[in-house]
Amino acid sequence: MTWNKSENALKQILENANTWHPNIKLEYKIGKSLPFLDILLTNINGTLSTSVYHKPAAEPYVVPFISDHPRHVFENIVQTSLRRAIKYSSTFQLF
Repeated sequence: MTWNKSENALKQILENANTWHPNIKLEYKIGKSLPFLDILLTNINGTLSTSVYHKPAAEPYVVPFISDHPRHVFENIVQTSLRRAIKYSSTFQLF
């Protein structure tokens, strides 16, 4: 979200929202970049750009080459990874 008031005012609203329900806690990050699911959102001089975000704890898309999976499984992993990277990148340079 974008916010035109002070950062402290935003923090107060978010901290207040965390008191509304004991089982729901909001996490927030204030800055120029934000990882969200598999996308990295970045504000570059007022322009929103997107690129692929690799979670540090996530396992890569790898199937052992000696596994008994059919050949098309290996091809699908590569194709899907490339397709996702192209979709998530807002510019060719970020891809």
